[in-house]
Amino acid sequence: MNEDKIIRIGGGQGFWGDSPDAAIDMVKNGNLNYMACDYLAELTMSILQKQKNKDPKAGFAKDFINLFEMIGKEAFEKKVKIISNAGGVNVEEAVKQIESVSKKNYMKGFKIGYVLGDDLKDELLDLMNEGYEFINSDDGRKLEEIKDYILNANVYFGREPIIECLEEGADIVVTGRAADSALFLSPLMHEFKWSNDDYDNIARGIIVGHLLECGGQASGGNFDYAWRDVPDMDNLGFPIAEVTKNKTFITKTSTTGGLITEQSLKEQLLYEIHDPANYITPDIVADISKVSLKEIEKNKVEVKNIKGKTPPEKLKLSIGYHAGYKVETFLNFVWPDAYEKAKFASEIIMKKMKRKNLKYDDIRIDFIGLNALLLDVANMDDDLVKNMNEVVMRIAIRTQTKDEAKKLIPEISPLQLNGPQGASFFGGRSRIQDVIGLWPTLIPRDMVKLSSNVLEVK
Repeated sequence: MNEDKIIRIGGGQGFWGDSPDAAIDMVKNGNLNYMACDYLAELTMSILQKQKNKDPKAGFAKDFINLFEMIGKEAFEKKVKIISNAGGVNVEEAVKQIESVSKKNYMKGFKIGYVLGDDLKDELLDLMNEGYEFINSDDGRKLEEIKDYILNANVYFGREPIIECLEEGADIVVTGRAADSALFLSPLMHEFKWSNDDYDNIARGIIVGHLLECGGQASGGNFDYAWRDVPDMDNLGFPIAEVTKNKTFITKTSTTGGLITEQSLKEQLLYEIHDPANYITPDIVADISKVSLKEIEKNKVEVKNIKGKTPPEKLKLSIGYHAGYKVETFLNFVWPDAYEKAKFASEIIMKKMKRKNLKYDDIRIDFIGLNALLLDVANMDDDLVKNMNEVVMRIAIRTQTKDEAKKLIPEISPLQLNGPQGASFFGGRSRIQDVIGLWPTLIPRDMVKLSSNVLEVK
């Protein structure tokens, strides 16, 4: 393999709703071979399924279609291939939208690859009847107890079908719940022809994906170490990987702000990693316990010493289900004694709920500006609490029925006149919302049947 061969992959999106600016800049100025865009999370899948239930033509990340309208033709002309899991729970409709945009932009010969088979919702009951219990990985419960409330069931899959699409000449590959890092590993395995037992290189590709999959989080966004020092955050560039036969570098375009440093990459490297020696993905178990990062020039860091272990025998299956209803409501209180008044108001509400015999599964009372984020480790020093300018009391309840949830709604607004002095109500009348629960479980790899497909635009 020629050591001089360099594959440049950009991390174009970090989540559904992310800014398209960096992706547009990458296609224009990044000298890319590939751009991968991650749109999905566990909760995202359930939200998309709810959308599809209401509209059969919904259920995918429409943001991606908007982005494709802006950069699709230029990417095609520059031979920048795009890979994304934006297909959500309706990959085929996303493909139709991409095809429509391609025809409108006269992109004849453009090849749209897509992967089907990760949606297992319709198969779950049959599999349960065959004896599969789909034990909840968090609490050991059996899926049987929520089988009537399931919204979606999508398996996290890896590189294989994406590579198949690339081998068939796809210019874009759209998937459902492909694992985030697989979007980046796949083109590297395709380009460098890594074998399936080349665990160290596969792990290297996975960690490239891990560093790039969250967009600006590796290039100065959400940067804890030195956020004040991030240049031009209003024009934040997203990370780009430069990969050769034996080396891996992370950089960005020179036309954007942000930064790529050892510290910015360390924060992203440890993000969502429970055990650095055993980072489990569908494609490999990666070991980054001895990884090294070295800045070789401004905004360019080399990543070394990544090892790989045998891939897991089972894949993660993420199941979303209807878990009841919630109401969230707020009331502001102003100095003096803002916290004391807010706390007193919450006690009034709970006494009223007791008289109404409220039946709830969960309840949270937080004081925004004080302990809504830090919870039990918040600074509750008497002087701090007494001198707060303002506090927002937040009460949220989760119930099994709408009738129970309704009990809270009429009790908040009246406290402006019927409770402690200095309250104000904002945000409109509270409303009842569905609650989506997440059921993580595992499924044997050989039970998942994925298919790769390629459509050529005529």
